[in-house]
Amino acid sequence: MSVLINCDMGESFGLYSFGNDEALMPYIDQANVACGFHASDPNHMARTVALAAKYNVLVGAHVSLPDLQGFGRREMKIGREELKNIILYQIGALSAFCRGTGTELNHIKPHGALYGMATRNAEAAEAIADASCIYGLPVMGMAGTLHERVYGTKGAGFLAEFFADLTYSDEGTLIITREHEAVDPAVAASRALQAVNEGTLTTAGGKVLPVKAVTICVHSDTPNAEDIAKAVRSALPQPNAA
Repeated sequence: MSVLINCDMGESFGLYSFGNDEALMPYIDQANVACGFHASDPNHMARTVALAAKYNVLVGAHVSLPDLQGFGRREMKIGREELKNIILYQIGALSAFCRGTGTELNHIKPHGALYGMATRNAEAAEAIADASCIYGLPVMGMAGTLHERVYGTKGAGFLAEFFADLTYSDEGTLIITREHEAVDPAVAASRALQAVNEGTLTTAGGKVLPVKAVTICVHSDTPNAEDIAKAVRSALPQPNAA
């Protein structure tokens, strides 16, 4: 079974640089590009899309709550219609940069708190699905949550992803820290193989839970992100097409 590798990237802002996006490009298939609401700005969006085009990497809109200071990791109470418009605004901006390089958007991926909210909050998940229908783009998310149930039925499609460089709780939720710490590349590769070949994950407490994964996520802001991406790429079956 072939599987894609996706990466959250394009998160530099102004004079501040985060992650070596170009070093990661040879090892990934899908770039989830920050759209300015949790990170990035017009210049960095343009640069990241151009890099993706250079390396034949698919581009997705990494949409967020409007929380630049908190890096999109603080939950907010926003109604379905307003949240849909916030998401559409970000997709539209990134779509313009894609058009400028002759590429097209491939998918949508919520970021941070928005991602977590949509696993359990129907209004948040439906707002994301509303936006995905307008653009006709599938949404990345976690299987077995509202992501799968809402995006798969009310949206334009669902792409189940597994996080190779994050730890899962015994309840199957992601354990998110304020900063990504270095991860042993061999451990990340082993996690990815387990998810793809066995359809399971091992939690922080040692439980084995079912998981679906058509795409594996690595984060560009993990200190050793390039080594992780390289290890996961080497371990996984090569995709038929990027």
